[in-house]
Amino acid sequence: MSSDSSPRSASSASPPPLPLLYLDDHLAVVNKPAGLLVHRTALDAQEQEAALQRLRDQLGRPVWPVHRLDRGTSGVLVFALNAEVASQLGQALAERLTQKRYLALVRGWPSADSGSVDHPLARDPERPSAGQPLLEATTHWQCLGRFSLPVSTHPQFNETRVGLIACEPVQGRRHQIRRHLKHLAHPIIGDANHGKGPLNRTLAAHLGLQRLWLHAQTLTLTHPVNGQQLKLEAPWGPEWTPWMAGPLTRT
Repeated sequence: MSSDSSPRSASSASPPPLPLLYLDDHLAVVNKPAGLLVHRTALDAQEQEAALQRLRDQLGRPVWPVHRLDRGTSGVLVFALNAEVASQLGQALAERLTQKRYLALVRGWPSADSGSVDHPLARDPERPSAGQPLLEATTHWQCLGRFSLPVSTHPQFNETRVGLIACEPVQGRRHQIRRHLKHLAHPIIGDANHGKGPLNRTLAAHLGLQRLWLHAQTLTLTHPVNGQQLKLEAPWGPEWTPWMAGPLTRT
């Protein structure tokens, strides 16, 4: 058998297409899986897979990312199909003419069922805040569920409390939700930058999954060409189903 007719190895197989949530002549919206970069970066030079390149190859045309999601975050990700639309949507985001809603799984039970965090943030979360200008940042949140897991992550407790939170950031600063939930003393499970390493590792082993538990669920915006109001929604993955199955619960 010649080499041309040999089966392709798993490592050389093409990645699966990104799930399309919306597509027209101007916009493409996908449900980004957790662990995928939006675009290649020198900060992770070894990683060749990125949503931009995959969608470009999938559609067979250039695409422009309108906003970003952290590598570990799943959910709604918008691309423009020309530079002009990318600029218009970028301006809409800067002027806060869009609405975003995220789901997050956090350490502990919030003492209230809803609230807001109004806490200024330094522009770059990877540098010391001292010396950086602080930018206004507000995040509205609501507790959707409270759960106790039968695993100890602290010597004083036999169980670990976690909360399911819906968040709506007003601005969109880098790591805004992650930093604001840390400010509330409820860091996101799996957050290596702003969370607790031992707790993350223990819960990853208990749940059988290591990920940043943050999902961009919805993005509402005005279509830059036809003026239509779009509510773009990304279904959560199966790992979220157990958390979404029940009503608000105190255990």
